[in-house]
Amino acid sequence: MREAIKEAARAWLHLTIGAAVSLLCYLMVGVVLFTAFLTLTVIGAGVLPESVLLLRRLAGWERRRAAAWTGTPVPESYLPLEGPLPARVRTAVTDPGTRQDLLWAAAQLLYGLLLWYLSLILWAPALLVDGVRTGLAGRRPVALPLIGRLAGLAADGSRALLTPAPSAARDAALAARIEQLTATRAGAIAAHGAELRRIERDLHDGAQAHLVALSMRIGLARRAYDSDPVTARRLLDDAQAQAEEALAELRHVVRGIHPPILTDRGLTGAVHALAASSGLEAAVSVTGLGDHPQEGPRAPAAVEAAAYFVVAEALTNAAKHSGADRASVSLAREPAALRVRVRDEGRGGAEAGEGGGSGLTGMRRRVAALDGTVRLTSPEGGPTVIEVELPCVW
Repeated sequence: MREAIKEAARAWLHLTIGAAVSLLCYLMVGVVLFTAFLTLTVIGAGVLPESVLLLRRLAGWERRRAAAWTGTPVPESYLPLEGPLPARVRTAVTDPGTRQDLLWAAAQLLYGLLLWYLSLILWAPALLVDGVRTGLAGRRPVALPLIGRLAGLAADGSRALLTPAPSAARDAALAARIEQLTATRAGAIAAHGAELRRIERDLHDGAQAHLVALSMRIGLARRAYDSDPVTARRLLDDAQAQAEEALAELRHVVRGIHPPILTDRGLTGAVHALAASSGLEAAVSVTGLGDHPQEGPRAPAAVEAAAYFVVAEALTNAAKHSGADRASVSLAREPAALRVRVRDEGRGGAEAGEGGGSGLTGMRRRVAALDGTVRLTSPEGGPTVIEVELPCVW
């Protein structure tokens, strides 16, 4: 009997909160309809999207209540209220989620209060009937659980009314996907612009300066050739050294665009080379990939380049900032993706947000441009683990 009373009290509390939600729905329906009417006269255009957002929050609260009672989450599906005011008003009016929330709010006015009134009526006779059954006959309560069933009806009603239709869920998922692709496209464009500026700076400060010096030395050698062959020879030797430095600078720039080692040795060989030159005791493990470009299918060039730069950036950060002396790199081929994992045994504390440094930001943008994901785990004291998944077709 004691357990039955506890469960009935819990159910009655759920119904009481539902009755309070019904009163809020009464206010929200009035506010939304009033602002919709004012929108027709342009006066309430700025208020309508905010009213719809309030209605969404109230519906979201009811979803969480229904999920807490039933143990099963209730999904939601809304189009984002973003952009200029006309676009927000149009979205607020045409979004199927708004109509669904209004329908739920109108229904909640009825069943929320009705079920609460029924629970009030049931309390006294339920206590009397179950008190007699359990006290005299020693049987289980049958009346008090009816209050729990009323709470279940309320939760099931909210679930049925607030679960989005499949078409609305697809539209919302499509809108979220478009928003994500817009963000990643902007990040890719920013990363591309930064890469172009870096290449221009490297060419201007490196190869171009060496080529200018080379041209000047060749010109001086031509002038001194007849009158001072020794000086001309020295100038030609300097010019040869300048040409070699210019070639080295050009190779450096080319490696920053697409490392030739990827073409020559494949991703596995390139990563082994990075590990060997990182200054760390770095172990490399490979699953499903060949040791040479000719062994088995290769990922697309863009995916290999992104994986290469992820490993290069992660090992560089580990060597410079983590204080680690050991690291590990793993490459794994999956049915529709390439997974890269870099772990160092350093001090940790790397920031996971956009403010985590230009290297990490560039890594995220490069991966996001390929619709990949980056996960950084770096607690204080270490270790730091960077996991990247790059979708690709093998």
